[in-house]
Amino acid sequence: MKISKRGRYGIRLLIDLAENCHANHVTLVSAAMRQSISARYLEQVAIILRRAGFIRSIKGASGGYALAKPAGEIVVGDVLRVLEGDMLIADPPPADCGKLERCIWRAVFEPLNRRIAEIIDCETLASLINVVTNADSLMYFI
Repeated sequence: MKISKRGRYGIRLLIDLAENCHANHVTLVSAAMRQSISARYLEQVAIILRRAGFIRSIKGASGGYALAKPAGEIVVGDVLRVLEGDMLIADPPPADCGKLERCIWRAVFEPLNRRIAEIIDCETLASLINVVTNADSLMYFI
């Protein structure tokens, strides 16, 4: 399983909207510029997020997008599932499969699926905002 650009860009768009919530709304062009993402591609992602109820659109010449609910209520796992589909490493084996396949699934794939769900379902958009470690921050000396 690999999270595609759609999933990564969708999360980045939501974080951008949350960080810029001091404005009533954010244009996709400005979000795209800040995130170094194609505005046309971001439009496609925004349509999916709007239909799923994560963001709302403001119409008009000075329109844009805003979060449809507080950042603390938007779960990363829900967003990824909307954009990517199931977040499973492997589907459960069919009922008629062999004992070895069931054992491998129970020992390896089922715990992986469970762990991935635990991680992405405990993170909210609010928990991702302004998360910068010391190793990520830059220090300039003049």
